[in-house]
Amino acid sequence: MEKENKILIANSLDEGDKKEKFVPFREGEAGIYVCGPTVYDVPHLGHIRSAYVFDVIRRYLESRKYKVKFVRNITDIDDKIINKAKKEFPDKDINDAVRLVAEKYLKSYHECMNKLDIKEPDFEPKATEYIDKMILFIQGLITRGAAYESGGDVYFDIAKAKDYGKLSNQSLDEMEAGSRINSGDKKKNPLDFALWKAAKEGEPYWESPWGRGRPGWHIECSVMSSDILGDEFDIHGGGIDLIFPHHENEIAQSEGMGKKFARYWIHNGLLTIKGQKMAKSLGNFVTIEEIISRHYPLDILKLLFLQTHYSHPVDFTWEKMDEIKKSYERIYILREKLIKEYGVVDIDRIISSGAGSIYEFKERFNQAMDDNFNTAGALAVLFDMINRCNVLLNSDEPLKPFMLKAALSIMKEMAYAFGLSFFQEDLLDCEKWQIEEKINLRLEYKKQKKFKEADEIRKKLEAKGIVLEDTKEGTTWRRKL
Repeated sequence: MEKENKILIANSLDEGDKKEKFVPFREGEAGIYVCGPTVYDVPHLGHIRSAYVFDVIRRYLESRKYKVKFVRNITDIDDKIINKAKKEFPDKDINDAVRLVAEKYLKSYHECMNKLDIKEPDFEPKATEYIDKMILFIQGLITRGAAYESGGDVYFDIAKAKDYGKLSNQSLDEMEAGSRINSGDKKKNPLDFALWKAAKEGEPYWESPWGRGRPGWHIECSVMSSDILGDEFDIHGGGIDLIFPHHENEIAQSEGMGKKFARYWIHNGLLTIKGQKMAKSLGNFVTIEEIISRHYPLDILKLLFLQTHYSHPVDFTWEKMDEIKKSYERIYILREKLIKEYGVVDIDRIISSGAGSIYEFKERFNQAMDDNFNTAGALAVLFDMINRCNVLLNSDEPLKPFMLKAALSIMKEMAYAFGLSFFQEDLLDCEKWQIEEKINLRLEYKKQKKFKEADEIRKKLEAKGIVLEDTKEGTTWRRKL
C-alpha cells in the first residue's frame, strides 16, 4: 500500500463528525458494511445515491491499494414486503408470495446497479438466509441479560445499553421523556426494540425457542456484519435517516454481545426534490428509467451526485441535469480527442521526458479525496485538468504529446474512482477504421464539388451517433451524447 495514504474520515460516532485518520483494523485492508435495500418496490434516485456514494468510497480505497471486503445486505422479509405480497399475489401462499416479491424487486435493484456500473458487493447476504444465526444471537443477548422475552416477542433492554444515543447525539433521558408505553405493550421501556416478533395470522414465520415468529429489522445487520467481517470491522455506512433508530440499535445489540463493532460510521445525505425527501410514500420519486427515457447519459446523474459532499443533501431538478450535461460535453469532447491521438500510454517515457508535472493533478485529486472523500473538490481538479489539456492541445509546447498522454492516463484513473464511463475505449479498431474511411471519401467528394454526396455521408454517420467537425487542421469526429 502507498506510504503516503493519509485518508481522513468524519466519523459519525464522534461528536461533531470530527475528522480522524483512517486506521483499518487490519493493515492494508478495509472491511465495509452498507445497509442495502428492502426489496418491496423498484429503486428510486434516493436509493441510487446511497449505493453510488459507497461505490465511490470503495473504488477510491481500492485505488489507494486497500484490499476491500464490501458487504451490502438485502432485507427480504419485512412488513412492507408482506403487504406488497398480499397485494400482488393474493391467490398464492404467503410464503411463496413474499419470496416472489423479494425476487422481483431484488432483480430490479440489480438491473439498476448494472446500468449504473455500480460494482457488485463481495457479499450480499439476505435476511432470510440468516434466521438461524439471528436466533442464536438473540439467545446470547438473553443469556447476558441484555434482552428479555415477553409474550412471544423478544426485546432488547435499552437500560442495559452503555452510552445509548452516542451515534445520534441524544441522551437516554431526553429520549425516554419523549416516549411512553401504550396499554397492551409488552415492553418494559418505551425505547426497548424488537429482536423477535411473534407471528401474526397470515404472515410468514420461523420456529424459535419463543414460538413462531420472525426477526426484527435491526438484528439482521449486527448478525450479518459480524459473521462476514468479524466482531470489529472498519466502516459501516448507510443513509442519514438510518442513524436513529436503526444504527443506534445495531450498536446497542452488538455491544450487548460484547462486540466492538464498527470503527467508522459514514452516512450519506438524502436526495430531495424541492427540499422534500424523495420517497415512495410521498409520491415524489424519480427512477433510473426516467433518466434514460429523457436521453441523459447516466454519467450526468453521477456528476450531479459528485458535485455535493456525500454527507450533504442533494436537491434534484431537471434544470440541474441540463446544466451538468453542458459540462459533461466538455469532458466528452476532450476524451474523444485524447483517445484518438494519445490512446497508447508509455508512463516511463512520459516521466523520463520531464512531462511528469501533469501528475500534480493526480496529487491534488488524491488530496481532495483523502479529505473525507471530498468528491466536489476532486471533481473540480478533474475540470481544472480538462482546461489545462484544452490549452495544451492548441499550444506549441514541445512536451505536449507526453503531457497529454499522461493526462489521459490520469483522467482514466479519476474516472474509475468515480465510476464514470466516458474514458472507456469502447470502439473497436475496425469501427474506427470504417469511420476514417468514410471521412476520407467525404473529403474526396468535396474536392470534386459533389457536396450532396459529401453531406449524405455526414448525415449517415450522424444517424449512427458520429459527429463530424471540420477544422482548419482537417475533419475530426466524436460520438454524439
